[in-house]
Amino acid sequence: MADLTERVRTRLFPALLTAFGVTFLAIGLLSYGSPVEAGPLGSPAPSPIAGQPTESPRLTLPPLATPAPPTASPTFPADRVASRVRIAALRIDLPVVAPPPPPNDYPLCDVAMYIEQLGQPGEGKATYLFAHAREDMFLPILTASLTQNGKKMLGMIVEVYTNDDKLFLYEIVEVRRHQLDLEDAAAADTEQVWLQTSEGPKGTPGKTQVIATFLSEEDANHSEANPKPNPVVCG
Repeated sequence: MADLTERVRTRLFPALLTAFGVTFLAIGLLSYGSPVEAGPLGSPAPSPIAGQPTESPRLTLPPLATPAPPTASPTFPADRVASRVRIAALRIDLPVVAPPPPPNDYPLCDVAMYIEQLGQPGEGKATYLFAHAREDMFLPILTASLTQNGKKMLGMIVEVYTNDDKLFLYEIVEVRRHQLDLEDAAAADTEQVWLQTSEGPKGTPGKTQVIATFLSEEDANHSEANPKPNPVVCG
């Protein structure tokens, strides 16, 4: 029964949804030979294959309106945050934590992180998760994106758990490469999850973004929803 449930989550259900109109992207090919770094995106620069990448600032959020006084929806817990992200089809399974505070805010290893200024699961916005393109992190996203612009990821299921023992399921509907901003994520007004990883060594500005739309919400086991994070300061 567990095997059947897993197959439905990761392949059968996405295939059925795809049959009803998921658009495939199929342009371009790019390759890299070593693990690379991730973090909110930077300023425009030449393609990463055009030479040595230059150091650039992180991606920054577009100007956001001044937050209104808290008026929390009765259906959304104010202290809910993402606590785990899993893409079974890519063998990705990571605890999710808040990014470290400045000035030592370079993204950590062995965890994914969320952008605090954007949404959290169930809030009806974009939840934005990012991690380095390293083994046992988001490297499978980068690797898959190099073939036909990540076409094989379309229809895969992203599982995002929260600290209040909920599981949100999303379907990957778009893969974007060489991205330099967060404007669309910041403007999102529907339930989504965005995943970001890097495309080259530290300083390479362009990032790969995966966008997934909401499918369902369900209760989750506390221990499954709250894996113990063991973040490592990346070298």
